[in-house]
Amino acid sequence: MLEALRLSAPTGVAIEICDVIGDLPIFNPDREGEATPATVRSFAAKIAAADGLIIACPEYAHGIPGGLKNALDWLVSRDEVPFKPVMLAHASHRGDHVLEQLTEVLNTMSLHLVTEAFLRVPLLGKGEVDREEILGAACANGLLSRCLRTFADSIVAGAAA
Repeated sequence: MLEALRLSAPTGVAIEICDVIGDLPIFNPDREGEATPATVRSFAAKIAAADGLIIACPEYAHGIPGGLKNALDWLVSRDEVPFKPVMLAHASHRGDHVLEQLTEVLNTMSLHLVTEAFLRVPLLGKGEVDREEILGAACANGLLSRCLRTFADSIVAGAAA
């Protein structure tokens, strides 16, 4: 779904897919500050450079997957994320537990959740051909680009304020 969003990005919007979350060490507050691992500093720099974040995650055991929660924990006490706009993209027709928990965590971190840009595309349990067809339809009917445009417009409006 993130790749489909990247390919559907309107002119002037670039999406970089972060693939380093799994490489982050387990969060330990004793390793913050000067002891912050290089991988965490690099991850935080990418987050700082972004105008906004798109978070897509599945629900595991009615919660946030450990890798994503760990990445968020590394950012909690840093200054890269407060008030940064966030769009949630959800690839399931269910999974409201993770959405509630993620919303709570992001609000606690003072991120700005752009609820008008929320994207839900039911891909859970679908084979590759069906996923491509569903994403192709979401692209063709403008759903992906509308959500991205709403998100981008929110970023621009926030920057102007």
